Amino acid sequence: MRTDPGAAAPSDPLAGRRILVLISGSIAAVKLPLVVSALIRRGAEVRCVVSPAAARLVSPVALASLSRRPCHSDEDAWNPASPRPLHVELAEWAELVLLAPLSASTLGRWVHGIGDTLVAAVLLACEAPVLVAPAMNTAMWASPGVAANWQILQHWPRLLPLPPGSGLLACDRIGDGRMAEPERLLLGLESLACWGWHRDWLGRRLLVSAGPTREPLDPARCLTNPSTGLMGLSLAQAALLRGAEVDLVHGPLAAPVALLEGLRVHPIQTASEMEQSLLALQPGASAIAMAAAVADHRRATPAATKLSKQALEASLGQGWETVPDLLAGLVARRPPGQAILGFAAYSGDHAMAEVRAKFARKGCDLLFANPIDQPQAGFASATNAGWLLGSGDGATWFDPAPKLSIAHRLLSALGDRLEPVPALRPPEEVARNPGPQDRPPAAAAP
Repeated sequence: MRTDPGAAAPSDPLAGRRILVLISGSIAAVKLPLVVSALIRRGAEVRCVVSPAAARLVSPVALASLSRRPCHSDEDAWNPASPRPLHVELAEWAELVLLAPLSASTLGRWVHGIGDTLVAAVLLACEAPVLVAPAMNTAMWASPGVAANWQILQHWPRLLPLPPGSGLLACDRIGDGRMAEPERLLLGLESLACWGWHRDWLGRRLLVSAGPTREPLDPARCLTNPSTGLMGLSLAQAALLRGAEVDLVHGPLAAPVALLEGLRVHPIQTASEMEQSLLALQPGASAIAMAAAVADHRRATPAATKLSKQALEASLGQGWETVPDLLAGLVARRPPGQAILGFAAYSGDHAMAEVRAKFARKGCDLLFANPIDQPQAGFASATNAGWLLGSGDGATWFDPAPKLSIAHRLLSALGDRLEPVPALRPPEEVARNPGPQDRPPAAAAP
């Protein structure tokens, strides 16, 4: 087993990156100081630009203080003391761009090439990857003009869209139009930094399991494990950012609720509930990633009332049954062309032989085995490491890295096992005649 206890912690993908934050006029702009502050704490260099409407909603002084740099507005666009136009200088400075919130007005300006504000001019001059997060009233988001503009934007290069979710809006309406939460904006920027903007999972559906299961002993006690579900969530969000439709079957999670945004979520408690949900969702899935930490055993008949300590101790030696192998069951039932990625936690210096035997026994296409007894790879860690086993490929070691980075590498390996998806309609055809199939689905509520 490969171990390096003295290895340095993996670097943050956002550390040292030059990130330009463009803020347009939506009440969701009040969330951006949280994002700017988080980026600074993670070691990024940040510069901010506000539209005239945004400057009335969020303080440019606050943004300047948090970013440690001047916050620019339209008044700064043409300064006789500056040797170069500000919108060009900012566009060339940026390595990554966050446009959040994207308002209907700024969307229209950008799509139709109108650079009459500093934010719009920067977008037209920019050649860096852009993470885009719209926010607006439900009726505005559904209006034909906005829908057509959003359709056109989907096919532009160097752009990663985060469609708005559904929820309570500032106008008191409940519906689509709610901007992605700060945690997802940060995750999207991290994804741009470690993977890029390519959406190679468009037209595919990924089924992911995540988190622990809980097997009841009695109404007050259960058998579970320390899994937080973050690895499975990272896989789900990475696939979503790369264009996939994602179903997430998850046990109790210890991760930000915002990371459920955009996913079709199916919460469960027990291994039996997870099995039923997975089998129901398996048909039609292009691929499956089994990242959940499923219990190995459960009580055949949990006690109906709380057991005394003495009764619990007496019952622990009897009445157990083995939980069915969910991964092997999915492999046995999979339709032609479906690729399956399994996970295996292991510990000890001589466990790889057991892992290889498990891979052969499970019959999945790929198996990621992570050493839970090593730093930066165990339960509840923000990072992961391990061996990826594949048929005929031997085993590839993944050095410790943030779980989102590991997730992207695993998705690439899984995608290599899939048939190519049909070509998308050309952008010019979509622009002339956008159809419902071209609009990203509304985000599912957590």
